[in-house]
Amino acid sequence: MAFVILTLFYVFFPIVLLYLSHKYAIINKIGAILLAYAFGLVLGNLGILPEESDKIQDILTTLTVPLAIPLLLFSTNIKVWFKMAGKTLASMLIALVSVVLVVFIGYVIFSGNGIKDLWKVGGLLVGLYSGGTPNLASLKLVLNVDPDVFVITHSFDMLISAIYLLFLISIGQKVFHLILPKYKSVHGDYSNNKNTFDNDYWGFWKKPYRMSVLKGLGLSILIFAIGGSLTFIVPEKAEMAVVILTITTLAILSSLIKGVNKLDKTFDLGMYFILVFSLVIASMADIHTFKGTAPDLLMYISFVIFGSLILHVLISKIFKIDADTVMITSTALICSPPFVPVIAGAIKNREIIVSGLTVGIIGYAIGNYLGFIVAEILKVI
Repeated sequence: MAFVILTLFYVFFPIVLLYLSHKYAIINKIGAILLAYAFGLVLGNLGILPEESDKIQDILTTLTVPLAIPLLLFSTNIKVWFKMAGKTLASMLIALVSVVLVVFIGYVIFSGNGIKDLWKVGGLLVGLYSGGTPNLASLKLVLNVDPDVFVITHSFDMLISAIYLLFLISIGQKVFHLILPKYKSVHGDYSNNKNTFDNDYWGFWKKPYRMSVLKGLGLSILIFAIGGSLTFIVPEKAEMAVVILTITTLAILSSLIKGVNKLDKTFDLGMYFILVFSLVIASMADIHTFKGTAPDLLMYISFVIFGSLILHVLISKIFKIDADTVMITSTALICSPPFVPVIAGAIKNREIIVSGLTVGIIGYAIGNYLGFIVAEILKVI
């Protein structure tokens, strides 16, 4: 009976969090994912979980992310990628290069500090700062990251990212204008599915969307089955990497089909699965293991976020990329697409919203590949 109750809690409590985020602005600002981590940590460290609850946890973490990836990518508009303004594309590439370089530099600096599985953390950060939480969750499985390491990495990321976002909203534009040129208006509209970027991910089960969501879920299950079948033909150590990267590739290819690309609320359902994953993985973490390496890990993550931003700005100055474009690109990659309108509103520039969202979606698509490659290189180093 205890196993049934725990399973129901894992599956349905994220819906409660989505409702609260939808109903109350303050909860929405905190974020459902952060709340899922908080509740998960409390649950996992109260000592009330039934014995062998790890079996349920392993099943849910194994299922949720592979199902979420296609749903998150179905609404991707690849054609838009090639219509991006030249400076936006250049800024995105500079941001990605900056993150990768700083992760490598940080790895060299902090590798002697005893941080557990630092090469895996480096891969997680690259995936996170080129994509977002879905990529972080995917790479957790691909790299077989210990739950304790995963949770504290993401917890510290949310803390430092909040400070970073506050800087951008408050004085970021004024500081950047000291180094970078001001934005010049360019008229252009590269439309995308605005539904993809709803902040609270609420209502995907409502009647108008049920058929669309069921179609998306069915296709996601099919892609998962195809990717999962590869475990019978690849070496055991490479299984999860092959499965996740195959699922990502098939999802991107599926997004080229117009009927799939136009499905409503698939992104929202994908984020629900990510919430379930976040709740489960946090409940698997033991906060007592945070001691010792925690300060060094906090410094490493801080170094990556602010170091990559500084490098991004310096290289952008060479290529004469304007301040607003750098800010929105960095926001899309470091903080994820939902924060793009927040920054656009703060700096009073609506024109950059769509290009910022496009950068974020590209990040979602490539984050798994880039994070995996970087982690493997760090492992060899």
